[in-house]
Amino acid sequence: MKLAYFDCPSGAAGDMILGALVDAGLDLDALRGELGRLSLSGYALERREVMKGPFRATKMEVVIAPRDASSEHAHRDLPAILDLIGASELPEPVKDRAARIFTRLAEAEGHVHGMPPERVHFHEVGAVDAIVDITGACIGLHLLGVDAVHCSALPIGGGMVRSSHGPIPVPAPGTAELLKGFPLVDTGVKRELVTPTGAAILTTLAASAGVMPAMTLQAVGYGAGTIDLETPNVVRVFLGEGRGPAGVETVLQVETTIDDMSPQLCEPLMERLFEAGALDVYFTPVTMKKSRPGVVVTALCRPDAVDALTRVCFAESTTIGVRWTAYQRRKLAREIVTLDTSLGPVPYKISRLEGRVVTVTPEFEDVRRLAREKRWPVRRVLDEARAEGRRLLDS
Repeated sequence: MKLAYFDCPSGAAGDMILGALVDAGLDLDALRGELGRLSLSGYALERREVMKGPFRATKMEVVIAPRDASSEHAHRDLPAILDLIGASELPEPVKDRAARIFTRLAEAEGHVHGMPPERVHFHEVGAVDAIVDITGACIGLHLLGVDAVHCSALPIGGGMVRSSHGPIPVPAPGTAELLKGFPLVDTGVKRELVTPTGAAILTTLAASAGVMPAMTLQAVGYGAGTIDLETPNVVRVFLGEGRGPAGVETVLQVETTIDDMSPQLCEPLMERLFEAGALDVYFTPVTMKKSRPGVVVTALCRPDAVDALTRVCFAESTTIGVRWTAYQRRKLAREIVTLDTSLGPVPYKISRLEGRVVTVTPEFEDVRRLAREKRWPVRRVLDEARAEGRRLLDS
């Protein structure tokens, strides 16, 4: 599994994240070509190398043509941005990630200003440079083949910053809303260290935050920020193949709690979740507020499947919110083998621990088929198939 770990000792912004990906090997021409799939004009994406303290880093800039500056920066709301992304020919994973990031931005700004997300006019956040930074970061992760994103704790910053609403405290209210539930550190720097765009990208995409996951390192990239600080103002991205103890991997637990859905819809919901890439799905009965009977829908998936499972939950159930948490799990090495038994060919799921077979499980649908053909009880076929499979593998 390809991992990206963003180390943010001096904060994070959209252009810093994009710069780190380009510095780590993202092809700039390929990035520009993919961004060209958006119906977005009047800008140029430029790259230059800069020094931040003792470190060389990549600075990405979105240069907007003067004649388009006013029109492109005004009157951008969430529906307009989602339409722009949805109408493009970008790969679906890129569109899904970008749409989720902008939706979270709108929800955060809407909460701060007391209005529905659809009515939020983004101002700085909805400008061309932010659209390019956010969509470009999603494109970059896709082109680099990244399966899961992780990042460090984020420095909270402090002081005041000017915005279109006048002076506001740091972190900006929208940024603070996005950082809920995310690990933060106070480095004592009284500047805006994490922008709304940077916060939205990392808090939306990160499967975990804190220490770097075990990986075999393949590339490191440095993305430069605009301001100069006492410490180098860079974001570092580490790219590599996930590594850990044998059989250890990161999975996400996707959950939603429902108390107003017909039980008849549970079966198709489970089927669709498996079709969307769930590794396992189960329902847990619970008692909810006002003593209403409800159900917790839980699905396990790999990090790259969370978008698809979330869409299924919204489309196939009555929920209006989905949550997910990253977990580490260890699994035994496993394979499917077909053995010639006295009952006929039977597929088995075999698991091994340090090369030694520990479980031999015949596929149950084949057991049922053989039981029907032989007119035997299913339990008899299951017992005989399991015992004979063990004998064949141990011989």
